[in-house]
Amino acid sequence: MNAPGVPNSPETLPRSPAEALDQIASMRRAILAALEPVIVGQRDVIDGVLAAVVSGGHCLLEGVPGLAKTLLVKSLAGALGLDYGRIQFTPDLMPADITGTEVLEEDRGPAAGQGAGGSRRLRFLPGPVFRHLLLADEINRAPPKTQSALLEAMQEGHVTVGGATHPLPQPFLVLATRNPIEQEGTYPLPEGQLDRFMFMLRVEYPDAAEELEIVRRSGDEQPIVGPVVDRAALDAARRLVRRLPVADHVLRRAVQLVRSTRPTAAESPVWLRDLVRFGAGPRAGQFLVLAAKATAALDGRPCVELGDVYRAAPAVLRHRLVTTFEAESEGIRPDAIVQRLLGGDGSGV
Repeated sequence: MNAPGVPNSPETLPRSPAEALDQIASMRRAILAALEPVIVGQRDVIDGVLAAVVSGGHCLLEGVPGLAKTLLVKSLAGALGLDYGRIQFTPDLMPADITGTEVLEEDRGPAAGQGAGGSRRLRFLPGPVFRHLLLADEINRAPPKTQSALLEAMQEGHVTVGGATHPLPQPFLVLATRNPIEQEGTYPLPEGQLDRFMFMLRVEYPDAAEELEIVRRSGDEQPIVGPVVDRAALDAARRLVRRLPVADHVLRRAVQLVRSTRPTAAESPVWLRDLVRFGAGPRAGQFLVLAAKATAALDGRPCVELGDVYRAAPAVLRHRLVTTFEAESEGIRPDAIVQRLLGGDGSGV
């Protein structure tokens, strides 16, 4: 039997699409209820991370210290019943500290000590990347060589050490954090690694009421979040999200939006060409449609709407735009450019 509040086991998984969508919406409500005693506010961030979870994508969380980014990831892993691991990125972190390493073992055999020779072999010791949900904390504090150690894992679902390939547990999700204001002792993330994050979610300051509630809870014992989602239900949700149909006009709008971020494309507005050096690639279009599917499914809706595309667009596109010096000197951020593209009225920057 399932624990109370945990969605159905494999024997009782819903078989009709409507029942499956109801279960996904119920799963979202159960997770939000489990996180409510621990996390105050941040609903948009939680929904974004959940969309990534059911899509199989990775997330970059950007925010100043003290906004409960680490607590959010750890609590979410508990609610999902996933194996959780954390890597604190530092300037002296080496790639082997992430992926693992091979050690030499010697087996002396039963006749050890009597002149008999033993055998030696290499044994792989898995690193902290071998988790279902990995928190890469302050990922921009490690040099690019170490940051790139995550690339193969994020893209391929395995790591290669000593010429041998080691598959990672599934599902495998990377949630990385980045401090946007402290630049001393940090390294920029390579564009190739940024592109492998499905979302970049901004964790903002709480409003006055939320901050008051945070302070009010500060003397209380921190609740431990237990699993509220059955693994089979989570796997079923991930499969259903990818099968959700999308109308042609929604697909065309998603592709047009991504192409409009490229200054050399015919779809690009004239004003953008002075602000963006490089726009989003085809992977952004794939992630944008997948994110729209996840948004609809988590709401329990069988059809993807244009509003789902617009809702997901800032988180999918903001880290894929490389702005010009002119934009940077005028303080125009990628978010403002994306919002102007969504507005479609030629104003707003």
